[in-house]
Amino acid sequence: MSSQQPNLSTTKSFEEAAIAKPDQNPLPRAILRPNNYFLLDGEWKFELDTDDRGLRESWFLGHNYAHTANWPGSVEEHLAQAKGQIQEGPAWHDKVVVWYEREFPRPQRGEKNENTMFQITFGACGYETRVWLNGRLLTSVEGEDVHYGEYTSFSYELNEEHLLPVNWLTVRIADTMDAEIPRGKQESHVYKRGGIWYQTYTGAVRSVWMETVERNRLRSRIGVQSIIEDSLVRFTFTSRIHDPGMYTLRLQVFEQDSDSPEPFATSDYLLKLSEGQKLQNVVMQIPNAQLWSPEHPKLYRLVAQLIDANGYTAEIQGHFGMRKIEARGRHIYLNNQEIYIDGILYQPGTATYEEMRRHMYAMKELGCNLVRVHIAGVDPRIYNLADEIGLLLWVEVPSPHSSTQKSRENHYAELLRMLALIETNPSVIIWSLYNEDWGAQDIATNPETRQYIMDTFHYMKIRYPQFLVVDNDGWQHISYEGKLKSDMLTAHVYTPEVDRWCEVLDQITEGQMEGVAAFPLVVGDQYFYRGQTPVIISEWGGFGFSDYGGPNDLEERADRIRVFKEEMRKRPIAGDVYTQATNIEDERNGLIDPHTGELSVPAGLLNSRK
Repeated sequence: MSSQQPNLSTTKSFEEAAIAKPDQNPLPRAILRPNNYFLLDGEWKFELDTDDRGLRESWFLGHNYAHTANWPGSVEEHLAQAKGQIQEGPAWHDKVVVWYEREFPRPQRGEKNENTMFQITFGACGYETRVWLNGRLLTSVEGEDVHYGEYTSFSYELNEEHLLPVNWLTVRIADTMDAEIPRGKQESHVYKRGGIWYQTYTGAVRSVWMETVERNRLRSRIGVQSIIEDSLVRFTFTSRIHDPGMYTLRLQVFEQDSDSPEPFATSDYLLKLSEGQKLQNVVMQIPNAQLWSPEHPKLYRLVAQLIDANGYTAEIQGHFGMRKIEARGRHIYLNNQEIYIDGILYQPGTATYEEMRRHMYAMKELGCNLVRVHIAGVDPRIYNLADEIGLLLWVEVPSPHSSTQKSRENHYAELLRMLALIETNPSVIIWSLYNEDWGAQDIATNPETRQYIMDTFHYMKIRYPQFLVVDNDGWQHISYEGKLKSDMLTAHVYTPEVDRWCEVLDQITEGQMEGVAAFPLVVGDQYFYRGQTPVIISEWGGFGFSDYGGPNDLEERADRIRVFKEEMRKRPIAGDVYTQATNIEDERNGLIDPHTGELSVPAGLLNSRK
């Protein structure tokens, strides 16, 4: 999708400006809404608010902006583009406040429809975002005057009475180096840029659009839990209601590639809905359901309709797959069949959506059946692509960089925001809460930190049984009363020496918990490994990155990877994740060109399932 979009023409109706086709998903979201939309991407006015004066001086009521910037983009690149014109100091401070503004004409509709309203959605923006329309502060659908978070979408319903012939949309974005907010591998006060820590990339990072939505509708989020033995699916929907009353929820399931107008499964549910938002779980039978797997990524198309007492229908569309994931004994089972994880670590960084698409196909070509999206939020269409081409996904909450009560509150809020939008995709099988105790550095000594992680693990297992959950990936997993609070025992092992590699693999699989990684594998109560949990070497290799050692020559690197993979397959290990897919800043250990998606090693190199 081009980030340059023309202004809405005053000679065209809102319907004529842009109509979403049912077979396309042009917006950065996982669910389709067959409605009218208009991208607000393109050139915006832009200003750095060095002294944080904008709120006091009411810039949202009128301000002479000195610069322009292209949305989507990032605060960092917009400041760099304005370099030489901004005299207030360096491009980045401990706290950065920026303002954006653009005009757009009042959208026109052919005939008034009292069942619909206008909504503005930000694909992702943050970390702290305020939005005004014509000088009026907007409140998000979630009831926020200030939206926090920078990895997921958020929306504002518009009061049509407040729209003018020409409207102005004003956005204030604030971000800091605060170590208590979810940052992933972006630098902070604790971890400075260099090595494995990267430049911040925040602000207006995904598209923003205006669309028509129904007053009474299903939100663009669907939870899916499969009970494959009984061909049942449990769906979770979120209703958004302005007019309380009786509604019918109608679900229709179609073959994904079929042109047939008739669903092969359908079911109605009568609901009494009150004003506001409500979660609703329903169960549906899918006759003769085929299962989703990397080898056979079978998807079904879902049409969900909310029908009011007058017969007016609000609709969303998505897809789902029937699959079951389980960790049992030393193995992982997909659809009750033992599988081995041939994974790769993926850090998209500042890659565009099209570049990420190329990376996904390239990782599949490498022979991977799993991609570990490393503590980053990505365009949700990437999850859909993984569903389509058959790639398992391991996703992670972008971690804070300090362990405090506030950082845990921020971490939990980010987790819930991400979960709400990543419940649909069958490709997503694993979630990590933390990685290498970043943001939980006191995990071995602070009972409060361990209690938070255990409580969150238990919540995930009850509320989201369709996922495997890792408490703290790499080492320092939590044991409570001798039971691991993780579905897998994972270890990060970096050594370029084959002999040492074999020694560490033997020690881990035999149950040695210390001396095999940078920190003990388990903390808390005593833990005795006897093969009751799958072992995953969730980071290894890194060949080409100076801190990890190993060969830089591509042919020698490929040979070393083959040897290391062969040694893992000789032992009772359930999977591994090679580090990593592409180069990013100082980490020059990728196997895929970050721009073209071309492989620098032979295709199929990481496939040990042959």
